[in-house]
Amino acid sequence: MNDEVTESKGSAAGYRVLARKYRPTDFAALIGQEPMVRTLTNAFETGRIAQAWMLTGVRGVGKTTTARILARALNYKTDAIDRPTVDLSEPGEHCQAIMEGRHVDVIEMDAASHTGVDNMRDILERVHYAPVSARYKVYIIDEVHMLSGGAFNAMLKTLEEPPPHVKFIFATTEIRKVPITILSRCQRFDLRRIDAALIKADLARIGGLEGVEAEDDALAMIARAAEGSMRDAQSIFDQAIAHSSGKVTAKTVRDMLGLADRAQVIDLFEEVMKGDAGAALARFRDLYNAGAEPSAVLTDLAEFTHLVTRLRFVPSATEDAALSEDERKRGADFAGKLPVRVLSRAWQMLLKGITEAQESNRPVNAAEMVLIRLAHAADLPTLDEALAGIESGGRPAGAAPPSNGSAARASESAAAPASAVGQSRMSGQPSAGGAQTMRLVEPAPQPSPVSQPEAEDRPQVAIGSLQDIAALADANRDLQFKVLLKRHVRPVRIQNGKIEVSLTEDAPRSLLNDISARLKDWTGRNWIVSLSRETGGQTLSEAEEMRRENAISDARADPAVAAILASFPGAKVIDVRIPDAADEAADDPGMAVPVDEDDDDN
Repeated sequence: MNDEVTESKGSAAGYRVLARKYRPTDFAALIGQEPMVRTLTNAFETGRIAQAWMLTGVRGVGKTTTARILARALNYKTDAIDRPTVDLSEPGEHCQAIMEGRHVDVIEMDAASHTGVDNMRDILERVHYAPVSARYKVYIIDEVHMLSGGAFNAMLKTLEEPPPHVKFIFATTEIRKVPITILSRCQRFDLRRIDAALIKADLARIGGLEGVEAEDDALAMIARAAEGSMRDAQSIFDQAIAHSSGKVTAKTVRDMLGLADRAQVIDLFEEVMKGDAGAALARFRDLYNAGAEPSAVLTDLAEFTHLVTRLRFVPSATEDAALSEDERKRGADFAGKLPVRVLSRAWQMLLKGITEAQESNRPVNAAEMVLIRLAHAADLPTLDEALAGIESGGRPAGAAPPSNGSAARASESAAAPASAVGQSRMSGQPSAGGAQTMRLVEPAPQPSPVSQPEAEDRPQVAIGSLQDIAALADANRDLQFKVLLKRHVRPVRIQNGKIEVSLTEDAPRSLLNDISARLKDWTGRNWIVSLSRETGGQTLSEAEEMRRENAISDARADPAVAAILASFPGAKVIDVRIPDAADEAADDPGMAVPVDEDDDDN
């Protein structure tokens, strides 16, 4: 047992924080770094001891501690053993002084406060002197990436050919900032984030040694909050002990860290996936009033979304000791019911929403808007389902409804096939006891088609160019379709009832079906829209851009404009608008046209 561990709580030395009191003193006590320990063990047993090591990893995984243990192993000496070894079960002659950072031959330096070349030269001047009492003179340089370029350059030659009695150990959290010339002269060890289950188990051990009772859920929360850092976990546990003044409960940790109740987060996830925005907002307010931060609620929601997605592919992940019982059971249940496409969409929306909540000056409102978007998206088909609906003759979800009343809007809601939409959504239905139960949403009934006399009564619309189709989109207020038409469609042939076009490389796959479906709605007749192998003409956007450039060129050549440009150095013509185009832009703010399509006279 380490002397730090056996130290009594009532020691005259005073209280020591858990991160220092239970700091590992040998390789056996290091948690979660087995690959590094195995490599060092083999190196020491075969005598292949490097001249320099580079330890990298996130904060709190044990870089400085490992450096001290390594220095202890290099200078290990007892009555029975006088050689470098990783078996440090018995305290050696230099061990205590090295682990306490006060040995004369183990020099620790913080590069963050000694960044200059002069500091490095002072160290290198003393390198050639033999150690006072130990076997090796060991230099431990923490946060080595903070050294200046000159300091790194001054170190190069000595690091490549150090005296036989000198060893260097570097530690850094920013390995990419260390010059490759330094890295190439060191053996590199990447210290991994410590698994939450290992952190939880070690916290339970420390709680037992301290005589502190702690709930499993509380330890799991601390382990998750530490994000792989043992030091952070011990510091949070230390704070939780002081905060609770007794038994450490999940509620104590939740209140202390501003976390959301995990069970309520799962309930919130269920309500959002059902599309029940009202219930989701009410639960979010309960969590917020209980002290949870809005961004923390969204983060927990994203973590549970990730867990459900992971359980769908790795069912054995339920055995993770850091998970609560609710997370195991209900997470597995959701994983069996929710498609990956729905989970992936929720994940993307939450990632964006977390940033919005963190950066907003009204984080509560921002978080509520994220939940509303999630609940609304639960009732929408995914992109694959929308494409399937188009291929089956329907309209893609989210397309602007036609202007022929509620019947057309109803048909739009049933665009995707029942099998696709039903599998992607979950909805709440009151049970006999009044509780919400899970069920698949039934597709809306398909409305009866427009009768033939009504179709015949529609005025016939002549279509001879893409401009005519764009004008129809304007008349029906379908601006999204108009934009796609102008950007991606190149005309080849347009005849009565038949249109041949080519598409740009980035055109949506469903665009040809969209053109056919909309022309049928707007003209009352069937149109055959086919993809041609010919290149086709310019898109409407390209034609407009060419006219705009010609107009700007003509404007620069105008004597009056040229005089104005000469009078104001640095001025330039950025746009040309003529009265008819300006009127059209005023009528339709979303589609401002800089140059009139019917007038090339500028």
